[in-house]
Amino acid sequence: MTDGTAVVDTRPTKIMYVAEATAHGGRDGYVTSQDGQIELKVAMPPALGGDGNGTNPEQLFAAGFSACFHNALVLVGRRAGFDLTGSTVAAKVGIGPNKQRGYGLAVALSVSLPVLDAGIASKLVDAAHEVCPYSNATRGNIDVTILLG
Repeated sequence: MTDGTAVVDTRPTKIMYVAEATAHGGRDGYVTSQDGQIELKVAMPPALGGDGNGTNPEQLFAAGFSACFHNALVLVGRRAGFDLTGSTVAAKVGIGPNKQRGYGLAVALSVSLPVLDAGIASKLVDAAHEVCPYSNATRGNIDVTILLG
């Protein structure tokens, strides 16, 4: 980078698990996972001109990011000696046109750590953001806002 900031390599050194999914029909079809755990109808949301009679990739991404980030949060909390019982992470994923005539995403994560004071909660959220694979994959590519409340 030109500003003197070191680029951190967050690529895995060893693949421990591979998820497989297949889309049939794009945004107006269905998705399946190789192991049969997922078989979902997908549809364009009304805001994008669809009928909304199915899930959509943004909802699936929000579900994956929130679950992954929450797991990272619990992991760093446990390592630091904190019980995060009752904590939650909610994700909002927005989609819209970008300057390159394509589309881009933006993510807002809302983190609730009701039993911790704000200073400790903030440190754990920052640590989780460094550990979470979704955070590492999106860093520098899309805007990710984390709200602690």
